[in-house]
Parts: sequence; C-alpha cells; structure tokens
Amino acid sequence: MDGNRSDTIPTNLRLLLVLEEVARVGVPVTPTTVNAELGLPKPTIHRLFATLEEEGFLQRDIDGKAYSPGRRLRGMATGVLSSLRIRAARLAVLRKLSAEIGETCNIALPDRDSMVYLERVETEWPLRIQLPIGTEVPFYCTASGKMYLSTLPDSHLKRYATAEILEAKTSNTITSPDALLSEISSVRKQGCALDREEFMDGMIALAVPIKDDNGRLVSTLSFHAPTQRFTIEAALTYLPAMNEAASELSRLLQE
Repeated sequence: MDGNRSDTIPTNLRLLLVLEEVARVGVPVTPTTVNAELGLPKPTIHRLFATLEEEGFLQRDIDGKAYSPGRRLRGMATGVLSSLRIRAARLAVLRKLSAEIGETCNIALPDRDSMVYLERVETEWPLRIQLPIGTEVPFYCTASGKMYLSTLPDSHLKRYATAEILEAKTSNTITSPDALLSEISSVRKQGCALDREEFMDGMIALAVPIKDDNGRLVSTLSFHAPTQRFTIEAALTYLPAMNEAASELSRLLQE
C-alpha cells in the first residue's frame, strides 16, 4: 500500500491490515517492517501493535523486538482451516492416503512452541497410537515438528536449538543443539522429516509440508506407525504418495 494513501485507511481497518501483513510475511516482524507497507504515522503503528499484543492477537518474539501471531490469531487461522467445506475435502484426501499406507495420517499446525494436531484419520488396525486432534507435540523430536523447523530462517532456528530444553523422550531423542541443527539441515535437503522413535518408543513417523500459494509451510502432513508393522525404509517408499496428497491439500487452501 502506498505511503501517501495512509491517511485514507479507515481507523477500523488498520488493525486488520497489520494482521494481514504479519500473516503475509510469515516470519516474526517489527512494527517498522510492517509500516514500510502501510505508511502509517510511527506512533500509530506502535499503538496498533501494543493493542494487538495486549489482546492476544500478536506476541513478542524471544528477541523482544519482533512480533509473531498470538494465540487468538492462531486460533482464528485454525478455525478458517477447519471450515466445513474445506474439512470435507481434506478428510477425503486423508482417508485415501490412510487407506493406501494402512496407517494413521495427520495434519498438524505449528503453534508457539509445539505442533498441534488439526486433523486425523485413524488406521483400522487394533494396535494404534493415540494422538487425538488437539494434541500438542514438541518440534524437536517429531517428524511434523522437524519439518516446521526446517522452514525457519537460520537465525531463528539456531536461537530455538540453543534456547529449547531438548528433553529426552526416548533413548533416540536428539538432545544436542548441534545434532538438531545437523538433523534439520538433512530435512531441508530431503524435503521430508522422520521420527525414528524419538518422541515415543516403538513409533516412527514421516512428515511432508503443506504449502500456501507462496510456497510457505502452512501445516504438515504425516503418518505414524508402530515399529512392529513399519520400518523407516518402508515409510520412505510412501514419500511420493505423501507429496501428492500434500499437493492436493495445498490446492484446497488456494480454492
């Protein structure tokens, strides 16, 4: 938006335009960065950010200067993605994929410090792993979480790896910041992420990204399975099917 049009922006639209710009950029941003697009007076943009932070729509990043979506804004995004029309089509894609793989398939969204399961289609096997919709799981030791971490800028990724408490969930959990950074580097090269019994003993998982029309990760598609039925090598044979399903899910977001 041209700066010389800033005085024509209705007052009740300014908060929405700030949120729109935060969502468009997709990484933590400062009021100055957002205002480069909106061209509002400096006191006004800082007042808008303060209001959105106070009401829970934005939250300060760990550097204390930039802002990222707060819980209320993330909740709105989840609600939009869960609309009945989109959900029916999304479930059809998940059911088809789950039937092909024979295991539980999930869609997860990144939250402030965890991945949250948004959608799920269960396997028909009596032996299954219970991770219901709404479950929050860590970034560093899950396939979906590592897939999300791989999309962060290097500075944010390094900050996360050094600040997060990398608690051992199993004997396979990555607990070293350097090892985690190396793992995420591999995820970036491969375009998929694996959980090699790192979150839960006896469970493996494979995740791929679901992207928006700008190529940014919106959510992840994954399946997990008990090691009694699946190996990592077997899981990777379904990578083409996973990527195809993720592309279908991406197209649903753009319709």
